[in-house]
Amino acid sequence: MQDLTEGVARFQRDVFPAKAELFAHLAAHHTPETLFISCSDARVVPELITGTEPGDLFVIRTAGNLVPAYTPGADGVAASIEYAVAALGVKDIVVCGHSTCGAMTALAEGHDLSGAPAVADWLRLADASVARTAVDGDVAALVRENVLAQLANLATHPSVARALAEKKVALHGWVYDIPTGNVDNLTAPAAGPAAGTLAAA
Repeated sequence: MQDLTEGVARFQRDVFPAKAELFAHLAAHHTPETLFISCSDARVVPELITGTEPGDLFVIRTAGNLVPAYTPGADGVAASIEYAVAALGVKDIVVCGHSTCGAMTALAEGHDLSGAPAVADWLRLADASVARTAVDGDVAALVRENVLAQLANLATHPSVARALAEKKVALHGWVYDIPTGNVDNLTAPAAGPAAGTLAAA
């Protein structure tokens, strides 16, 4: 906790004054253009990876970057998606998986999750991704399949479906490689020598 307290002090002393004008603007304006859905993993920092400023990204983080398909009822992920799309009018939605994802590793390698029943229940949302992964134990392949599956789940949300039909939003699937900083764009058009790979973060 001491590290966090010291971090707040550094923020107030060094960071905030340099960006005071930005924060004054953000106090009255909330207009992110991108909804960024990533894993809760502490090694994945959306703003760092994308080089964005406060106010640029509306972020949802879940274990395994999972997005439940839409069902009526109270759901924090669904509510956040709806708010980002219908109220904030984001133009892009990124689902970002990452290398050595603990959630995908547990599924690919068949880990015993009996001691973590809530985690086990949540990860069942990735059953379709597991079924589509050709080789058991292939974590990297499962990470990619899972990103694509979550994009499909996103499209079941009424606000997203409407925005897609009206061409007001675009969906993007990324995989971030922790040791290299590379970001693979799974939804990039298959053309050009560097298609599918974004610049290293």
